Amino acid sequence: MKKRLYFSMNLAILALTIGRTSLSAAEGTITPTELQPPSGNELFLKAHATGTQNYICLPSTSGTGMVWSFLGPQATLFVPIHWPGREIKVQVATHFLSPNPAEDAIARPTWQSALDSSAAWARAIATVTDPSIVATGAIPWLLLKVVGTRPGMDSSAGLSQTTFIQRLHTSGGIAPASGCAAATDIGRTAFADYSTDYYFYKAVRTGM
Repeated sequence: MKKRLYFSMNLAILALTIGRTSLSAAEGTITPTELQPPSGNELFLKAHATGTQNYICLPSTSGTGMVWSFLGPQATLFVPIHWPGREIKVQVATHFLSPNPAEDAIARPTWQSALDSSAAWARAIATVTDPSIVATGAIPWLLLKVVGTRPGMDSSAGLSQTTFIQRLHTSGGIAPASGCAAATDIGRTAFADYSTDYYFYKAVRTGM
């Protein structure tokens, strides 16, 4: 019982520290209008992700040639904690593709908390590819709407309170320009390094 209480207290302290650090880091961010979450939602976590966008070579749906098809992401999300004399990066979540239990197991981008195993599944509802905003060779910026959640240990809210997610400040991640041209390339996979910032929003609480 004491170990469980000790773990819960440390989890709460770490989550609070992360929240404060993340929100202060997010100040001053300029987001395209089409990627703004609806009113009634507020930012509660910002994390920086590094990983890969994964692709597989398949026949084109048009029936002419081969094309890299998106398989899913694989990334780790971190937030910085300022410690005396240094900055520590703490892992707060992992990002991958998995079946959403709220949609009869449709595969959706997934974010799972490293703190309490809570999770959120989301689908993109707005995309920005404007080269004056998105870096050359980078995957688009996105606004995603949460379409499924799972509470964490001891029914903690964690990422299950997420309503919208922004993917901003992307770098890399696009499919290779070569390697998928012949029938012998079918089934070949490619892992494109990428990084981005994810912003997590939740519904604004009203009343007490």
